[in-house]
Amino acid sequence: MKVSKEFNERRNEILDRAGRLISTKGYDKCSVNDIVNAAGIAKGTFYYYFKSKEEVLDAIIDSVTEIVVARAEEVASNPELSPVVKMLNTILSMRVESEVDNDLMEELHKPRNALMHQKSLSSLVTRVTPVLTKVVDEGISQGIFKSDFPTQYMQILLTSSITLLDDGIFQVNPEEQQMTIRALVALLEKMLGVADETFWNLAKQYWG
Repeated sequence: MKVSKEFNERRNEILDRAGRLISTKGYDKCSVNDIVNAAGIAKGTFYYYFKSKEEVLDAIIDSVTEIVVARAEEVASNPELSPVVKMLNTILSMRVESEVDNDLMEELHKPRNALMHQKSLSSLVTRVTPVLTKVVDEGISQGIFKSDFPTQYMQILLTSSITLLDDGIFQVNPEEQQMTIRALVALLEKMLGVADETFWNLAKQYWG
């Protein structure tokens, strides 16, 4: 069945209001009634578009993930970039703070919103892993990378990076975070069988 433009617009409007509400109240403290009141709709209208509050959460996370995946795919498909540059830039492209409501992003990563964080992590790893794996395969075909487990290594890298660099989970000082980034880059170099400092020398242009 073809979904009408009006349906999508109305659904997105509800999601926008729900996202703003969640960013101020928190997901757990936000009820369907709160969303209904914020969107100025009847409860029946809400259930026409969504089956539950959790489905709203899933839709919000999907919208953020779509932005991340679109940016990652754009970089990964750029024929003018080498696999090394493409890999690092694809990872960097996942930073979407400028395109997503900052309050919502902060709320997403607060410890009290464990469900939101878990769903977000799962969504990102599931959707971005194939994009990075494609870059790895390209590097292998060109003799630049060596990897026996491209997909699994990218899953490990994404899960580790997203988790360890999340201020809502690990509150560390800038120096400790810098060391974590350095270790993750070194891990990536080992995963892809490239010389030490291959990615780090490039990464220093971004992180100093």
